[in-house]
Amino acid sequence: MSNQDNNTIKQEIAKQDTATLTIKCQDQAGIVQAVSEFLFRYGANIITLDQYSTAHEGGQYFMRLEFALTNLHDIFDNLEQSFEHTVAKRYDMAWQIHDNSIKPKVGILVSKFDHALLDLLWRHQRGLLACEITKVVSNHNDLRQAVENFGIEYHHVPVSKATKAEAEAKINELMADNDVLVLARYMQILSEDFVNKWSMKIINIHHSFLPAFVGADPYQQAYDKGVKLIGATAHYVTAELDQGPIIEQDVHRVTHRQGVPELRAIGRDIERNVLARAVNWHVQNRVIVDGHKTVVFN
Repeated sequence: MSNQDNNTIKQEIAKQDTATLTIKCQDQAGIVQAVSEFLFRYGANIITLDQYSTAHEGGQYFMRLEFALTNLHDIFDNLEQSFEHTVAKRYDMAWQIHDNSIKPKVGILVSKFDHALLDLLWRHQRGLLACEITKVVSNHNDLRQAVENFGIEYHHVPVSKATKAEAEAKINELMADNDVLVLARYMQILSEDFVNKWSMKIINIHHSFLPAFVGADPYQQAYDKGVKLIGATAHYVTAELDQGPIIEQDVHRVTHRQGVPELRAIGRDIERNVLARAVNWHVQNRVIVDGHKTVVFN
């Protein structure tokens, strides 16, 4: 095949609509063949395919596949129904097909620290996040001007012990049209009812390398322990504090010469980068939850 032919094929694929298929099921023979043959019958072209199995026999199987299809929007519902009946049921799959032209809607919760929030808003403004950030909700009013400078809605929802249930109801109302919530240093513990409503759809950035130093002031905890590495962890929120499935982590080497303020400054740099990667991977459907863990096709 000539370079001209290759270029023509690439141009035709570029004109097509694309979608992402994610699959989780028991590992068994024939899965890749069944999926490939199904897409072939619809005239789809597979662009990328990532897969992982937890064992050669009897383990869990995970797949993330992107495909291009000229008339995807016209037949999307039919495609989903057909996949369910001809492939998914046969292999007892947990699966989703995501139309890549539809950007997931993201709402952000924040308190007073602005580093993770402003980094996300900047990346969003520059087109570096595959999502639409719709609004920011905070239990303080400090960051209103900074957020509104990006053209994003800002809502102040105060929280106290006496008003926690009322505040969470208001947040649910404000965020109802979003697909995922991001806690960009939101310094409130969410109720079990709230978390369950958004199961595996809330991403938190914790300022330590979990499972070390859960809870409040982890940089002070790290300093007191004399650690040589500090880090940050982005994870899904569950009812158990800081114990949700981990999406992304990173670390930075430190020494005894660095005090708590320096650890915090270094840590904030790590936090914003780790959170941005986790959010982008989630909205690109690169994360599949497997019990207490995740499989990330990054």
